[in-house]
Amino acid sequence: MNRKRKIPLVVISDIHLGTYGCHAKELLQYLKSIQPKTLVLNGDIIDMWSFTKSYFPASHMNVLRQIIKMSNQGTRVIYITGNHDEALRKYSDFILGNFELADKLILDLDGKKTWIFHGDVFDSSTKGYAKILAKLGGKGYDLLILINSLINWLLVLLGKEKRSYSKMIKDSVKKAVSFVSNFETTAAEIAIQKKYSYVICGHIHKPQMKEVQNEHGKVMYLNSGDWVENLTALEYKKEKWSLYHYKAEHYKEHDTLEEKIVHDIVNKILS
Repeated sequence: MNRKRKIPLVVISDIHLGTYGCHAKELLQYLKSIQPKTLVLNGDIIDMWSFTKSYFPASHMNVLRQIIKMSNQGTRVIYITGNHDEALRKYSDFILGNFELADKLILDLDGKKTWIFHGDVFDSSTKGYAKILAKLGGKGYDLLILINSLINWLLVLLGKEKRSYSKMIKDSVKKAVSFVSNFETTAAEIAIQKKYSYVICGHIHKPQMKEVQNEHGKVMYLNSGDWVENLTALEYKKEKWSLYHYKAEHYKEHDTLEEKIVHDIVNKILS
């Protein structure tokens, strides 16, 4: 990459460091290409539900090192806790230099109140007994991502186009589609009641930018997506939001997720 892009505010979420689905190398390339004044990590950054000592490769650690480096170089880093890293919530309101830990965030962006939070407060499956089922579901999702990655590796070898079967399955399940719609509507309605101009969430791994309006007013609903399937981030510059989509061709060097996973599996077998 050449010169870093200077951006007042960047929001990323649902990185899920510590899982096979995490596109850590791609995220690192993105982080190295920008120079944000403020970087908001909107939950599920480190996947503590799936965390094991046996899988936390150097590429994942390099993402954390880069974030710390950005903080040391002047970027304000705000880590908002999510459900997969909820263990950090007992340390909320912790501040060390340019690094802050919080459960939610309210910013004033050019005179417009902006509400940022992960979004799991709307999800009953992350609470109580259902939380156990959600964790089991998360394991199944990780396995699906792994299988999907191996299939895509074979498709590339055969000269065929990659496909996101995990995404297709989620998008085809009526309950999942309904949940996403209800999630977005609920977040927007509460934001309108509170007179916010923007509401920004993560959690559902669905990048989005849309205006929501009802009889009480309107709000811009935004979702930063994830770095498992969509590889997206929200960028705020010149009083406008944009949705960034990672594209490998913009970077000189990159390894695909499939190559990374196969490499890790081979190393595990040999070790």
